[in-house]
Amino acid sequence: MHSAVFLIEFGAIILGLGLLGRLAGRLHFSPIPLYLLAGLAFGEGGLLPLGASEEFVAIGAEIGVILLLLMLGLEYTASDLVSNLKTQYPAGLVDFTLNALPGAVAALLLGWGPVAAVVLAGVTWISSSGVIAKVLGDLGRLGNRETPVILSILVLEDLAMAVYLPIITALLAGVSLAAGAVTLAIALAVAGGVLFVALRYGRLISRFVSSDDAEKLLLVVLGLTLLVAGIAQQLQVSAAVGAFLVGIALSGEVAEGTHVLLSPLRDLFAAVFFVFFGLHTDPASIPPVLLPALVLAVITACTKVATGYWAARRAGVGVKGRWRAGGTLVARGEFSIVIAGLAVTAGIEPALGPLATAYVLILVVIGPLTARYAEPLAMRLTKHRTTTAAPQTQVPAGVSAPGIDAGGLGTPVPDASGPDASGDHRGHG
Repeated sequence: MHSAVFLIEFGAIILGLGLLGRLAGRLHFSPIPLYLLAGLAFGEGGLLPLGASEEFVAIGAEIGVILLLLMLGLEYTASDLVSNLKTQYPAGLVDFTLNALPGAVAALLLGWGPVAAVVLAGVTWISSSGVIAKVLGDLGRLGNRETPVILSILVLEDLAMAVYLPIITALLAGVSLAAGAVTLAIALAVAGGVLFVALRYGRLISRFVSSDDAEKLLLVVLGLTLLVAGIAQQLQVSAAVGAFLVGIALSGEVAEGTHVLLSPLRDLFAAVFFVFFGLHTDPASIPPVLLPALVLAVITACTKVATGYWAARRAGVGVKGRWRAGGTLVARGEFSIVIAGLAVTAGIEPALGPLATAYVLILVVIGPLTARYAEPLAMRLTKHRTTTAAPQTQVPAGVSAPGIDAGGLGTPVPDASGPDASGDHRGHG
């Protein structure tokens, strides 16, 4: 009887997620907020709390986090990461300063303490790679000049996760300063070792894992990932970081084949993860934190826009491309929930989970909108301000003035925000 109830519940969850995903696709919308709302509906204090399948959903959620980080690691090679570190680290520092500090300050103002401040800093800092990648594809901007800048910031955030997650794990476990330092040293040593091995022996590792048989490739890669993730978690480094490093170590045809094979599994278990997070958030706990979440969302949306604008300007992208870069980075999603989920599991601050849920729901909805409309809105406001501020002057024939052609007809002269500089020109990505 118990197994029958489990199958009914879990089957209903998967079917519901599929229907929600289809609805999100028709609306050209990220399904993440719908998955979170589904979890809220069937969790503690929801419409119909689950019982028999909750433990299995918890295991599936953990696998979902591991697969998210594995697939993210597959997107990058070790040489790409090293190159990004060398050239784009100033953008990473600006990103951290502008977006992590608001979360930390908000937690302290709410009286949650230093550990919760570090956690909420991570929630507001990390953009959603999954949502942003989908938005770039949907808007046809993969070839724009600002896109490499966006991807570089995302890569730096992902790299920072390899250091940040072990710190969070140690803080949430309540270990001493010395033990936390040891944990961080182990994490850095493991990450550095994997990068070194991937740079020097990546082809050998990929050749060892490689197989023409899709079934064998799937089993070897999935088994290796879960094994490394388990060992990493046993060392208190973080299972997610272990999975990320496995993805980095694989390259070439193996990475491409693994990506194709594991994408459906990742989508399934990642959806289960978002539902699981919602299951452990009481809907009644969200209204009290809705206003702080909204204020924090508005502030960090602006700081992300400023981050993208500054980074694109530093890279020589024109004004339009700068605004597009900033607007695209606004979305938060899977990693913010992963970080908040660690704190919720540890029981650090009861209100942190609801606030993170509301915060992500707001920005995962706003993110695609800012990506689409930040640039035209900024251009319209700038044009209106310029028009109202500039006095009407008469220009004698044959005399040129800034922004006016030599004939004095008022035709704007192309500036640095034209197609090539703004990022409208394709093929530079």
